[in-house]
Amino acid sequence: MASVEANGININYVIDGPEGAPWVTFITGITNDTTMWDDHIPALSKNFRLLRIDSRGHGGTDTSPPPYSFEQLTGDVAAVWDELGVERTHVVGIGLGGMTTVALALRFTRRVSAIVPTACRVQLVPEYQAIWPPMIKKSVAEGIDGIVYITASRWFPKAFHAANPEKMDAVRAMIRRTSLDGYHGCIEALLSVDFGAELSSIHMPALFVSGALDAIGGPPNVMQEMAQIAQDGQHISLPDAGHICNIANPTAYDNALLSFFESL
Repeated sequence: MASVEANGININYVIDGPEGAPWVTFITGITNDTTMWDDHIPALSKNFRLLRIDSRGHGGTDTSPPPYSFEQLTGDVAAVWDELGVERTHVVGIGLGGMTTVALALRFTRRVSAIVPTACRVQLVPEYQAIWPPMIKKSVAEGIDGIVYITASRWFPKAFHAANPEKMDAVRAMIRRTSLDGYHGCIEALLSVDFGAELSSIHMPALFVSGALDAIGGPPNVMQEMAQIAQDGQHISLPDAGHICNIANPTAYDNALLSFFESL
């Protein structure tokens, strides 16, 4: 792991894969960190230069006082690109990271070659917006520990919980590595998302990925609609997977990414 000092914070990142290979940048969601992509390194690092970044207040990246904005979050990513000399990159993101992926495509059109927004939305709806105020209230009262089990339980189908106790322990440990300010700041950014009217202006190749069992974060019907609006969009839904579909079905996610990247 290494870090870049920019925008008033130290931004943590990890690089895997051969020098000179095409870049792929991975953006995490709320209460995620770079470890959420661990399962994909063996398959993807053979032919790609993988850059994983912790969002501010998450994992190894410094915290700043909330609220955060997509301008800040995309600026943090661009600062790492500048430090590493990344001129062009594919971008993959999940949840808030998927929203940030879309924001990067809109703001840095010449630097983003293709995008994979995963399990996310570009427009708020009441039932999604309603999730967050109770989570903020509970975390203020109890700290990050107060939202660990609720969050992890929402991300995966019950069958996954029962079959993967060690994986669930690792997921809960990842959530606990999030700072309280980072949690609240990134929720504020998420609640500001409003890219629906701009989605049709994205002209680079875009693969929208959903978990087939994701009911609220980025359901298949929502991701399919987004793919239809984007100029060069397509959608794939991963079986047996809820919101954090890359952890629930890593092989299917690997195959989706590799097939998409190899088609470009």
